[in-house]
Amino acid sequence: MGSQGGFGQSKEFLDLIKSIGEARSKAEEDRIVINEIETLKKRIIEPDIPKRKMKEYIIRLVYVEMLGHDASFGYIHAVKMTHDDNLHLKRTGYLAVTLFLNEDHDLIILIVNTIQKDLKSDNYLVVCAALNAVCKLINEETIPAVLPQVVELLGHSKEAVRKKAVMALHRFFQKSPSSICHLVSNFRKRLCDNDPGVMGATLCPLYDLIAADVNSYKDLVVSFVSILKQVAERRLPKSYDYHQMPAPFIQIKLLKILALLGSSDKKASEQMYTIVGDIMRKSDSTSNIGNAILYECICCVSSIHPNPKVLESAAEAVAKFLKNDSHNLKYLGIDALGRLIKISAEIAEQHQLAVIDCLEVGNVTSQDPDDTLKRKTFELLYKMTKPSNVEVIVDRMIDYMMSINDNHYKTEIASRCVELAEQFAPSNQWFIQTMNKVFEHAGDLVNLKVAHNLMRLIAEGFGEDDDTADTQLRSSAVESYLRIMGEPKLPSAFLQVICWVLGEYGTADGKYSASYITGKICDIAEAHSTDDMVKAYAVSALMKVYSFEIAAGRKVDMLPECESFIEELLASHSTDLQQRAYELQAVVGLDARAVENIMPMDASCEDIEVDRELSFLNGYVQESLNKGAQPYIPENAQSGALTISSFRHEEQHGSSGHSLRFEAYELPKPSVPSRPSPVPPVFSTELVPVPEPTYHTEFHEAVAPKLSASGTGSSEIKLRLDGVQRKWGKQTYSSSSPSTSDFDTYKTQNGATQRDVPSSLSSKTRDVSYESRRQQEDINPEKQKLAASLFGGASKSEKRPAGAGHKASRPNSHTADKSHAEKTGPSDGGAAKASPQPPPDLLDLGEPTSISSATSVDPFKQLEGLLDLNEGSPAPGSSGDSATKAPDFMSLYGETSFRGQNMMGTENLLSTAEFSHAPDRNGHGTGSTVTNSTQLSKGPNLKDALEKDALVRQMGVTPTSQNPNLFKDLLG
Repeated sequence: MGSQGGFGQSKEFLDLIKSIGEARSKAEEDRIVINEIETLKKRIIEPDIPKRKMKEYIIRLVYVEMLGHDASFGYIHAVKMTHDDNLHLKRTGYLAVTLFLNEDHDLIILIVNTIQKDLKSDNYLVVCAALNAVCKLINEETIPAVLPQVVELLGHSKEAVRKKAVMALHRFFQKSPSSICHLVSNFRKRLCDNDPGVMGATLCPLYDLIAADVNSYKDLVVSFVSILKQVAERRLPKSYDYHQMPAPFIQIKLLKILALLGSSDKKASEQMYTIVGDIMRKSDSTSNIGNAILYECICCVSSIHPNPKVLESAAEAVAKFLKNDSHNLKYLGIDALGRLIKISAEIAEQHQLAVIDCLEVGNVTSQDPDDTLKRKTFELLYKMTKPSNVEVIVDRMIDYMMSINDNHYKTEIASRCVELAEQFAPSNQWFIQTMNKVFEHAGDLVNLKVAHNLMRLIAEGFGEDDDTADTQLRSSAVESYLRIMGEPKLPSAFLQVICWVLGEYGTADGKYSASYITGKICDIAEAHSTDDMVKAYAVSALMKVYSFEIAAGRKVDMLPECESFIEELLASHSTDLQQRAYELQAVVGLDARAVENIMPMDASCEDIEVDRELSFLNGYVQESLNKGAQPYIPENAQSGALTISSFRHEEQHGSSGHSLRFEAYELPKPSVPSRPSPVPPVFSTELVPVPEPTYHTEFHEAVAPKLSASGTGSSEIKLRLDGVQRKWGKQTYSSSSPSTSDFDTYKTQNGATQRDVPSSLSSKTRDVSYESRRQQEDINPEKQKLAASLFGGASKSEKRPAGAGHKASRPNSHTADKSHAEKTGPSDGGAAKASPQPPPDLLDLGEPTSISSATSVDPFKQLEGLLDLNEGSPAPGSSGDSATKAPDFMSLYGETSFRGQNMMGTENLLSTAEFSHAPDRNGHGTGSTVTNSTQLSKGPNLKDALEKDALVRQMGVTPTSQNPNLFKDLLG
């Protein structure tokens, strides 16, 4: 490394700095730095580097980075150095990472834990280094990781730590105000800190908070005034003085805060007048910091409620600035004068000569030109402009615009000239001449809006009811444009204005003939043949001139150059120019009455009423609809991108199409069982209960007709499942296998057995349902109730049957209940009606949620015990003979086999709730036993049992015994 140089650094490092300082070109400097980078890349990865050398390498990397070169290969080593226990190395590491990294760098995550540890260190220098890194590197996402430690440090014993903690909280507020909104009171507390440095640091976040919400801090006016008075009276330690001024930066910040608090508040401002006046009298105008405080006092006076004495003191301070030979102080005086004239315009009149001197200083011919001062002076003149001085100020601004080459500022000057001319123009002639100068010298830098505003002003005129003044304005515009159109290099926007004015008012006063005006217009178009916009304005101007001539009854003689110009446009590549040329030809061939209606005279300012609804086409549309035309479908409906308003509209009008709903689902009400219909019931496994409607229109519309047609005595919704392959369980059901809907079913009514064909009756039921579907569209309350439970059904307690104290039915237990309930429906009136089971949730394929204490009961064991249970429990409402008869096991077997065929896909075939209504083994009923008792009231029917057994065998199931334990045969 060589011998040690000054400041403990190696001679190699000092030679590097010396060689860079002696470099004669940027290329030589880059070559030296690149060589240094290659050297550092090799040395920084060497093993067992001494910490002292690594510290120097990191400093050299900082030097390389500051010269604009990439040193990212050493970032990780700087991060590692922050973990060192040595204070000097740690502070060097923190310094390097704050210069190398930004708050979104990937390596920030590696130093968060180190910062958290160092914030709790006993060494306040380590804490200060960590707080410096917090202000620079912590982003919005990592603020919560260090916020508690920073808040705790507000009470640290060292004032330097408290000050840096306030600065860190201020940084957090700037990055994420919501993260410390609950900690704002800490700033108020630190305002009363014993250390002036902590108090001064607190002024910065309080200024931002007051700027965001002034009214919340009105109570601090007295505190700020008291602090400012103490500072002005030199009660702070001498260490806070700067150039013999007591704590000047604290004074400036306090004056800024008082300006915010006193704005439009007379009561608060009255408390500030005394201290502000004292500071202006005591300020030292011989030093820059004294002038800075004086300038801030003037800004404060211009913001708070005005006071004559304080304004007079501020005007005297402005005079000191303007009379000073320093351009910097003159600049301050001009800016301060611009603030004061908002309150009192008379102040500016006292300094007219000083302002003129500032304009002369800015001239290039002056001994000490200062363009910045001259621009500031023009800003002041812009604010001081009134009808009496507008001509002088605008002329000065146009002369200055002609002398500068800065296009940006030239554009700003041009816009200001136009604005002042529009507001304070003393005469029409002056206004037109001023606009011509602006367009001529500013060229295409003039905003297009200025051109359109000029055309609008000429069309509207200055006189409200004085047509003579308006005519004079337009005539002067035509004369000036005819005179200036021969100038070279006129901007395109100005040429468009010229063509428009000549077309509208070129022949209005009768001074110029149509042939003369059209010839001048063609000359403009020919001179700018490459500008399609100018040619378009020229064609429109020709159309206006010819239209006005035809409407006046005069003969139109088109000049040869105009004819050639139009023929050229007819073959133009621009469709816009072609259309304008064809329109011109068409208008010239019309009669005077038609032309007068198409191109009325001086109608450019008339309001155009736009019929957005196209009501004039209503008759045609109605006639087409009467002839059978299809109505118009809006574009959003055609593309399927319906808006929320269209959804609401469809819902209000009972739309039957599929649509999405954006409002929250309502909780469904418990289902109400419907009375049994005299229509014979239909038993078919193609109809499956659905717990609640899913589509809020179609399903609801199909419920009532289907129930009324089928008369099943159930309020359940049913779906066709024939021909649909099951997605769960064994692949035994398909469209090729015999469908249960094709089998004949039986119904028992008063002990008689009848045979029906359910397929035909089911199809009739569906026809009736579809035919009566539209009748249900007007029942909006039912729609809302049915559409409420696509996914969110009722709670468990709401799903229980009315009057039942047992747990709810499982989704897969519906078939058995349905078949028993339907067979019971048409029976004699002496039989008790079964309690309605709530429709199961088809989407619930998980395990049942237990509500009662009977979860440990095996439903299959209960099913096996039905023989003994049913034999000992007579059915209520049935005769004694039917109660003692043996149940129809084959009928039960056949019914259950079909149920098992359709329900093998779910996890549990039957819910325990279905069997909770059966009698226990002691013969006592535990719930509603109507379903099973009705089944037992049937006498044994050998014929029916044999037929059903044959159907089961046809399905591929062979029973192994007469025991009705069918699930063992079905599921193995």
